[in-house]
Amino acid sequence: MALFNRKRTADTAGNTAPAATAAVLEADPALAALTGDYTIDPAHSSIGFIVRHAMVTNVRGTFGTYEGTLHLDGADPSRSTASLDVEIAGIGTGIADRDNHLRSADFFDAGTFPLMTFRSTAAERVHGDRYRITGDLTLRDVTKPLTIDLEFHGSATDVYGAERVGFEGSAEILRSDWGLTWNAALETGGVMVSDKVKLTFDISAVKAAPQA
Repeated sequence: MALFNRKRTADTAGNTAPAATAAVLEADPALAALTGDYTIDPAHSSIGFIVRHAMVTNVRGTFGTYEGTLHLDGADPSRSTASLDVEIAGIGTGIADRDNHLRSADFFDAGTFPLMTFRSTAAERVHGDRYRITGDLTLRDVTKPLTIDLEFHGSATDVYGAERVGFEGSAEILRSDWGLTWNAALETGGVMVSDKVKLTFDISAVKAAPQA
């Protein structure tokens, strides 16, 4: 369900092709109706990460406590925005000792830097149902750009009458760029924790009711 359908123009031979310049964009009325403000529903969403451990396997974790908002513009997705605040203390991998280590100064230092935040600066449709949102990720008081590739899964009205939209996406970062540099060398070569981390997003967001 693409946000835009590109009109095609005829060339001198009568063939149709996308306009080379000043292309006209026609909004999809169904998606234009989705325009509005949304709140991320943590009960039906997941924000997580995947990181290589000991060079041989992946450890998966989630951030269990967060809040976020979206503004979707179905007629012009470049005007859409996103804001996310994640509590580092809510990190979980299923192993208490490992979670406590991640909260410590060796990694996230949750006591000093309790939040990870994302504020979008640009959005675009790539093709079809695939979109890209770029913004500033702040972690451990370091702010750097982050680009998230997203797939739009559609919209629905749930059994309680709430209008929902769904997105799934991911981004890859080097944790050292944000000051997460702790590691340990392995006797067989390599390190305990990879620098590359994959962030994952599975988002269900509820549309705010129109204000009177």
